Amino acid sequence: FSLVPSLGATKDMGKMLGGDEEKDPDAAKKEEERQEALRQQEEERKAKYAKMEAEREVMRQGIRDKYGIKKKEEKEAEAQAALEANAEGSLTRPKKAIPPGCGDEEEEEEESILDTVIKYLPGPLQDMFKK
Repeated sequence: FSLVPSLGATKDMGKMLGGDEEKDPDAAKKEEERQEALRQQEEERKAKYAKMEAEREVMRQGIRDKYGIKKKEEKEAEAQAALEANAEGSLTRPKKAIPPGCGDEEEEEEESILDTVIKYLPGPLQDMFKK
């Protein structure tokens, strides 16, 4: 390495110190070419990363197939399809899991159990539960 500054560095230093700038007749053309080169590099970079991501996705899909894992979107789509399949051909609203009247008896039993427990509580606690 030489410690002698190159000719270009002295020109730049002269410009920084307030010297007259040289007018480059092709400055606009060079700037346009530079911008085009930057755009091209950016496109190449995006293409490279898109290709890498596609390769990763292929590998991920292989793992999913091997272990029987489904993507989140696939699970949601299957759940939606199952709901639509159940509703297909039905003109009425979806059936309830428990027919009306079946659950009423259990509630009565729970109330009677609660009443039984309250009977065995001391007086002040009974008053609290009765209110």
